[in-house]
Amino acid sequence: MTDSLHPFARLDPSRVVAAVESLGFWLPGEPFALNSYENRVFMLHDDERRRWIAKFYRPGRWSNEQIQEEHDFLDELAAADVAVAAPWRDDGGVSLHDAEGFRFALYPQISGQAPELDNPAHLFALGEVIGAMHAVGEQQGFSHRRRLDLDEMLSEACEAVLASPWLERRQRQAYRQVTDELQRALADRGWAPQANIRVHGDCHLGNMLGRDDTFGLVDFDDCLMAPAVQDIWMLLSGQQSDEWQMQLSEVIEGYEQHREFDRRELALIEPLRALRLIRHSAWLVARWADPAFPMAFPWLAESRYWDQHIRQLEQQRRWLDPPMP
Repeated sequence: MTDSLHPFARLDPSRVVAAVESLGFWLPGEPFALNSYENRVFMLHDDERRRWIAKFYRPGRWSNEQIQEEHDFLDELAAADVAVAAPWRDDGGVSLHDAEGFRFALYPQISGQAPELDNPAHLFALGEVIGAMHAVGEQQGFSHRRRLDLDEMLSEACEAVLASPWLERRQRQAYRQVTDELQRALADRGWAPQANIRVHGDCHLGNMLGRDDTFGLVDFDDCLMAPAVQDIWMLLSGQQSDEWQMQLSEVIEGYEQHREFDRRELALIEPLRALRLIRHSAWLVARWADPAFPMAFPWLAESRYWDQHIRQLEQQRRWLDPPMP
């Protein structure tokens, strides 16, 4: 069941407008809700025709200190001419604002389209902007945001799924078996990233926008300390070896315009893929009380989804097997 009294249920358009106008803006039109689930995000324009993105943070997810580190990182990146949208600050330098119990921030809108991963020029441009971001990210570390810990994050996600009511008994047994095997395989493979730096954390196509082979990065909500390859592996979508190698070559060539990439981190791609598969389902389970989730992901409650998910994990388990001698 969902909880109709979820905090975001109170975040209607009038409250969004009132929150933004409390900062001294005047909004002549209604905010437009964007496709965001973890937080609530709205596009709007002010009386000077400037376009803004208003991001209302999910209550209880991040501390003020963690959000502030996100904002400060964006300021560093913008100062280094990396293509990101730094948060608006008031005359006192404040970027994280409060209204009726909601914490929110304003960002100038970055417009454009998602890149095409079969376009070499786009891949080069994506590598270039990620490399420029990492060149700044390695200069210091986060103090409050998470560090990518494979064992800890896998355990958290598996426990969340197993504690949920969605799996049938046979599915629960199969899920436990395959995730135990995955964790053992990952432990045998080893998890020793050469270096953790500040990274975006969620570099999928929806968080990269641009045109004419120039792209910017948006939504740093998941930024953390992690190996550089965390921001690269999702760009490598090729199903055939030659296609995959082409994508990797273009991304790394662009990346190394700003920073050297440690090729040893490529061995972390399949462990990171396994982590993302498991955490995605755990995320859906954890957010089910938010009314937006049952509407957007109704198949979570279907038995066939969990059968398919278990098969995915079994396939990923085979990818982690060592090559035959």
